[in-house]
Amino acid sequence: MKIAILAAMDKEMALLKNILNDAENVVIDNIKAFKGRINHHEVLLSKCGIGKVNAALNTLRIIREFNPDLVINSGVAGGAGGLKIGDLLIAGKVGYHDVWCGPGTVPGTADGFDRIFVPYQKTIEIAKKYLGNEDKGGISYGLIATGDIFVSKKEEIESIHNVFPEAVAVDMESAAIAHTCASENIPFNIIRVVSDTPGEAENISQYKNFWSEAPEKTFQALEVILPHL
Repeated sequence: MKIAILAAMDKEMALLKNILNDAENVVIDNIKAFKGRINHHEVLLSKCGIGKVNAALNTLRIIREFNPDLVINSGVAGGAGGLKIGDLLIAGKVGYHDVWCGPGTVPGTADGFDRIFVPYQKTIEIAKKYLGNEDKGGISYGLIATGDIFVSKKEEIESIHNVFPEAVAVDMESAAIAHTCASENIPFNIIRVVSDTPGEAENISQYKNFWSEAPEKTFQALEVILPHL
């Protein structure tokens, strides 16, 4: 299988590069990346950029040039109810919390697409088998709501829950990556670690102090999942 992994952080890139066999530096449409093998997979490793437009553009560039069978995005997300800092989230659904196309349309629905983007189910089944189910705590397979703001206030979470009451996390890239993959008929998965809990005390300091632990957790999840795909 050809897998494109879009990581959020330099440390995560470094960890993943260490398990690439025959790693080489490549440039894809001005994007610096690493190409190699993990187990029986041909893997391209790159960064996705911050925000919906950067994520969508970089995902499309990677898809057009590398032609992957699967796109996996990993990084961090803000908890939107129930999840704690350090919890692992493997998205079961993805949607936009900041999209509305006007009267007669449903909030969260991008023109021409379903309101919910559904990830590649085999990866979720593998994760549940080898990483654990939600009843064990510390892991979720809920909905990520995406928008072009850094969510830090309780009222922002409340507004997002008006669109997606079931949202367990928020970020700035997942739905754009999912949307791009859907437009190109490429399966996708999103793996995130909860970095902060918007609306709670010390939200910004939670976010700033998190960067050493999150890459380790997403890396460990991928290290478990990839051999079984």
